[in-house]
Parts: sequence; C-alpha cells; structure tokens
Amino acid sequence: MSALQHATTQQERRNRTLLDGSRYLSDVVTSEILPIHIDIRQTETLTETQSDALTALQIDAARTAVRSLASLAEVGEADHLGGGIGLIPPLLLTLAVVDFERIEYTIEHAHTSVGYFAALSAVGFVDLDHVVTDFRRGLDLPGHVSWLPGGTQMNGGRLGVMIPVAVGNALGKRGIYGDGCWVVAHCGDAGWISGQALNGFNAAHVHGAPITFVMDRNGIQLSGSTRSILDKDPRSIIGAMGVEILEIPTLLDPAGLFRAYREAYGLAQEGRPSLIYPVGFRSVNGKRIDLSHFGQYHGILEEVEAFAGRHDVPLDREIWVPGSLMSYRDVEPMLECLFLVNDLPGGAGHHDGGMKDRNAADVLANPMFRSTSGQAQALEDLKSRPSRRVTTRARPAPGSTNLVLPDGAAESVPLPGPGEMKSARDGSEAGYALVAETFPEHVFVVSCDLDASTKLSKARSHLAENHQFEISIEEQAATLIANGLATSTANPQLNVVSTFAAFFEGIAREGFDMWQYQRNLTGANEGLNVAFHLSHVGACTGRDHFSGWGLDWINVGLNYLPYLHRFYAPADARSAFLAVIDLAANYGGHIIGIPRDNLPVLEKQDGSGPLWTAEDEWQPVTPCRTFAGAARAILAFGAPAFLAVEAADILNDRGEGTDVYVVNGLPLPKGRLESLVSRYSGGVVTIEDGKIGTPQTGLRGFAGLVATAASSRNIAHAHVGLTVPTIAPSDGHMETWAHFGITVDALVDAVDSL
Repeated sequence: MSALQHATTQQERRNRTLLDGSRYLSDVVTSEILPIHIDIRQTETLTETQSDALTALQIDAARTAVRSLASLAEVGEADHLGGGIGLIPPLLLTLAVVDFERIEYTIEHAHTSVGYFAALSAVGFVDLDHVVTDFRRGLDLPGHVSWLPGGTQMNGGRLGVMIPVAVGNALGKRGIYGDGCWVVAHCGDAGWISGQALNGFNAAHVHGAPITFVMDRNGIQLSGSTRSILDKDPRSIIGAMGVEILEIPTLLDPAGLFRAYREAYGLAQEGRPSLIYPVGFRSVNGKRIDLSHFGQYHGILEEVEAFAGRHDVPLDREIWVPGSLMSYRDVEPMLECLFLVNDLPGGAGHHDGGMKDRNAADVLANPMFRSTSGQAQALEDLKSRPSRRVTTRARPAPGSTNLVLPDGAAESVPLPGPGEMKSARDGSEAGYALVAETFPEHVFVVSCDLDASTKLSKARSHLAENHQFEISIEEQAATLIANGLATSTANPQLNVVSTFAAFFEGIAREGFDMWQYQRNLTGANEGLNVAFHLSHVGACTGRDHFSGWGLDWINVGLNYLPYLHRFYAPADARSAFLAVIDLAANYGGHIIGIPRDNLPVLEKQDGSGPLWTAEDEWQPVTPCRTFAGAARAILAFGAPAFLAVEAADILNDRGEGTDVYVVNGLPLPKGRLESLVSRYSGGVVTIEDGKIGTPQTGLRGFAGLVATAASSRNIAHAHVGLTVPTIAPSDGHMETWAHFGITVDALVDAVDSL
C-alpha cells in the first residue's frame, strides 16, 4: 500500500467514526415536532394565540442560543450570536408555513447558524441541550447553516451565493410540482450586493421564480455599521432587477410579518418575486421615536436609561430603530448595536458577538427573555396538541439510478462513422437530445447564450419553457441556479448547465465550490445532481484560442473529484454520446469536458467498425490497440487519443509493440490504474490536452495521477501535455498542439525515452 493510499484509508476510518457519533445525520430521519403548521393558502391572518405562541418560541430559541454561546465560551470560542438571535423571529414563522416539499426555505447569511439551530430546537427537530453543548463541536451542528432534519438542504457558504441557488430551487419546484410552490430565502443586508446575488435577483425576475427574499436589515456588518461600509439602499437596486419590494415596519412582529408573507405568496403564484424589507421605526407624523420610547416599548426602560446615562446620551434623543435588531433580546449588546447604527457614543457591532466574560444567568434574567402569561399559555396549549410528524430524507447517493434510457432507445441515433472528422459536440448534442426527448418532465437546462456552440439547442427543443432557463452571460449565476434545481427534488432528473471551459475555470467556479459545503443529510459533503458541461476544453477552442483559455480543465476536474460521481473526457463524438447517456443514468455531480474542434472517430484495431457503438455501456477505460508481448503502453486522456493510435502504429511497424488505452473519465475503479500500469514493465506514457505542470509546480493533471501509480511500483513513466502556456498561437488545435509539443512525434519520443 502506498503512503497516499494509507493516508486515505486512515482518513476514511476517521470519517466513519465521526459519522457514527452523529445524532441527526442519516438516510432518513423522522421528527415529532410541535404542531405549528400554518397553511399560507388558507390562513388570512394570525390569531392572537398563534402570535403569542410564536413569540414564546422566539424567547425559548433565544435562550437556547445564549446558553449555547455561553457553553462555547468555556472553550474560549465565540460566534455570531447577534445575527443568530436576530434571525430567530422570521425563521420561526417560516418554519410554520413550509411543508418541506412545495414550500421550502433557505438562509443566505449562513453565519446566523446558532439562531437556525436554536429555532429548530424550539420547534422540536433537534434537542436543545445538544445545541447548547455541541454547537461548533463535532459534525451535527457546525458554525454555518448545514442540513439537519427540518432545516434547509441548501447549506450556506459565501455571502450572496444562496440567492441564485434559491432561485434555482424555486424554478425547479414550479417545473416539477406546478402551482402552489414557494421558496422563502432569508438574507442579510450585506450579501445582497455581491455579483452572485444581483444576478440571482435578475434571474428571479426574468424567469418569474416563485420566491420571496426576507432581508434581515439590522444595519450591522462585520467591521461596523452597514452605512459605514456600503451606504446604498438595497430597495432601489433590487427593485431595478424586477423584484417587488414589500416594505413592513419590522420582522419582529409575527402577525405583521405573516401579512407580508401572504402578499408575497400571492405574488409568487403570479411569477412575481418579492423582497420583504423591514424599514424600522423613525419619528414621523408627530409620533416620536426616541430612546425613551424604545425602552418603554420593549419593557427595558431602566436598562436603556442606565446605558444611555453611562454614555451621556439623553433619553429624548431621536433614533432609527432597525426593523431587525441585532442581538435581539440580549439587552446590552442590542443597545450597543442600536447606538452604533445611530452614530451614538457607546455604539458597537456584534457581528462576532458571543458570551466570553459574560454570565448567562445574568443575560437571561433581563425582561426580554421572559414570556407574558398569555404567551406562556399559548405555548403550553400548543405543546398539548398532537405532534406533527415530519420525515426528512437524504438525497440519493452518487451513482444511484437516475434517468436510464429504455432498451433499444439509442439504436436509431445517427452517429458519425470511423475516420470521419467530427466535433465531440455532435455526440453530446445527440445524447442530450435523446435524454430530453425521452424524459422531458425530468430534464432542466440552464444556458448562457451559448447553446448554438455548446449544442444544447436540440435538447431544449423537447422541453417545456419552465424546464429551460436562459441566463445570458451570467455564467456564475447559471451554475448556482443549476445547483438549486438539483435541490428542488430528490427524484431522478438531469440538471445540465453549459458554457465554455474558459468561463468555468474563472467566474463560474463558484458552482463547483459550492459542492464543498453542500452536506447531504448523511453527513457527507458531496456534489449535487448536476451535469456541468464544459465546452471548448484544452487547446480545442477553434481559432479564438489564446494562452490560458480552457487549458486547466483537467486539473479543475481533479480538484473537485471527491465531490463527483464522474468526470468525463470524451475522445470523439461517439464516446461523448455514451458519456452523456451515462451521466444522465447516474445520480450525482458530473463534469464533462467537450473539445470544440473536429476529431477523427476512433476505429477498432481490426477495422471492423467504430471503437464505440451507440448501444455500448460507458466504460472508464477502453483498450484501443493491443499487441502481443507489448511491454509499454500509452494512456490517452481525451481529445489526443487519435495521436496515441498513430504513434502506436509507428512503433509497431518498428517492431516495438505499444498498447494504447483511452481513459474516458475518472475516477477509475479502485485498483484499476495500479493494475493497468503494473502490466507494463517497460513503462507507460500519458498524453492529454491540458496543463501537466512545470518543474516549479510539479507534475499535475492526468499525468500526475498516472505518475503516482507508476512510481509506487517502480514503473518508468513519461508524459506529453501542456507545460508553459504563457505564449500560444491563434491557430487550429493541431497547430496549437504542435506549438505545445502535443504531437505523434513527441509521443514516439516519450515512449523511446522509457
């Protein structure tokens, strides 16, 4: 066993131990929770009892959050307590209206996780004692929003990212379930300005997504007030994107927020996305909002008077009270945040607030953590009613059965014959079209104004309008929308997003990166059920090529291989067809790299026909040329496979039989690569149309993978690929390959060097 294999085995053992110790992660979890469900379609207003019960739950959840951070402080850690507590009131109403199928939710400002977990505990999905003792310690309750029973499966990461993902989720639900779908996306007043978020708002309007964004407008960011960081009004910018703005005073009043939810739900059914924006309270029309009013309203006048007195601020000072209060109910930090957004002495932000050097009992003793008798009774009445039963199911494991074509479906598909010069795009085009024609209700396509070149147009012709989404040149948002589509159902479906490899390597990488923090209910961070179609990979970019475009596509695929079911590298049009059929048949994350330029269709060694037929099953490795007694082999990855065939013919004519294998994709079955290279005592050579590194970076790409296997077995190896890509011609792929040394002669020389 190699050192790398040993380290991997050890890590897998540690992973299993961590999973075995989890409390809430499994394939299926059934929860008995409080019966707080409110039918948004039938309920016009909340009753006083419902409002009281929700307020009592807010207090319970806030108390849990404070206790959790007090426990965390014992090990010297803090967290985002202020924003977490502020999320609790609107999130609890959301938990009351979702049905976890047609109506779901997500959270964009994922650092609010302590409030998220505390709200789930208040409802009954998780044990509150576990939130107190285990938050940010272990696997179940991490420091960012992650999927748990009752939670959102769209795990939050970078700010702004979840906006387009939520849009994709909403579009997918509408396409699958029809009327009545709705997604509530809780967001902060920082991430909305990111490019991903703005593109997401735009896509929501363009495609009429049934979605509502609820902005936690508390006026606080990481290093100061929102105004001091970015003094922009979100309403005019988001409204200009086509999202309807619903202004309300505050998110902290359940009855008022529900009225806004009702209006937003109605708009969503008309295909009109909306933003619920809490404007807060200011002095207007003779009604004075000052510190005294704030203290009286919240029952903490003595605390406000004492705090203001310490900082020489008069109680009659007029203020703006945000519609979502940072550190809500935690009086001292709440007042510091209130003073900060009003530029008053004593103001301080609590983005990273916690309970270090604070006593939990003292914090929880303030009046805002006490329920009224009516609120307490409403909650007791709720608890006395029969529980609501909710079953949460994990997404299928990668490789689970997805869209499998019926027998004989591919027989009549016309594919180019041996020797014909065709783009691999022709094969992928035929594959997507066949899958879409066969399963039109289960295929979604996200496009970036490139379908004529990436060849998705034929597939789209078989799909209804609500199964295809043109996003124009917003490649990053397109990839995230595709991720959202994949979370809209766990049922079999194909979600494909296509653009050029050059864009995936740059601005669209967030679509891949999101997989690194997308946890399944099983506890594994893994790729979603999305096919990322990278067109124009390597130097096969037509005569638009210049140095750097799409040349790192193999390393991109290898980087995300732990989150993939398969990474495909078709060598010709026929293998591209089989790759598409295979990725549709298997649930999970996929990357497929399609060369743009024409390549010869590979032929069997005996000349009896094409190397692949339309009815073949996709295989990770295809023997292409074999010779009796061959001691050396060429392993070809992707487009240059035909060069390997030509090199093998030359070597065979010289009496130096050299086998050729076409590697169609990764990962290879366990032990397959090691077994393959071990057959060739004379050594192996690789060829690929991608960067294989320099002496300064070390060996990379497919070459690095093979070198690792060969070195551990003392097998000689050599490699042909891109090394220094800083200068390149603007020619066809053959001329560009020649410039980079990817030629038949180079292959023959590499074999000779062994």
